[in-house]
Amino acid sequence: MRVLNGVEEIKAAIGEHLGHSSYRTVTQADIDTFAALTGDDQWIHVDPERAAQGPFGGTIAHGLLTLSLGPRLVREIYRIEGMKMGVNYGYDRIRFPSPVPVDAKVRVGAEIEEVQDVPGGLQVRLKFTWEIEGAAKPACVAAMLLRYSV
Repeated sequence: MRVLNGVEEIKAAIGEHLGHSSYRTVTQADIDTFAALTGDDQWIHVDPERAAQGPFGGTIAHGLLTLSLGPRLVREIYRIEGMKMGVNYGYDRIRFPSPVPVDAKVRVGAEIEEVQDVPGGLQVRLKFTWEIEGAAKPACVAAMLLRYSV
């Protein structure tokens, strides 16, 4: 795990790939639970029999489920210390280039793209890439903005 301590270390890491998380299997139970929580029960996610005849050959994870695995997986990659507080400020861009089939293994890679001074602290733009084991294209690519108070 990479630990970045304070403003100077964060700024020094701009452009660096911080590493990858371990792989996590996305199960049908995960997909069904997410569907129940969000109300997104489209058949391509929750009906294995019908989805087997559909365009993906089986059920697939919701794009937002894939995205929501980020915080859990990213904790394996890096940690920022030496700041008073950090908050999720949002996302600049989110894309889902490839679906995540049920029982696929995904991991996240992280890179610091940009650091800006903002009143009272920093805004850090991180590029997260969700990879599917054995797939040519990523499942998700997102630019997350985090704000840290100094």
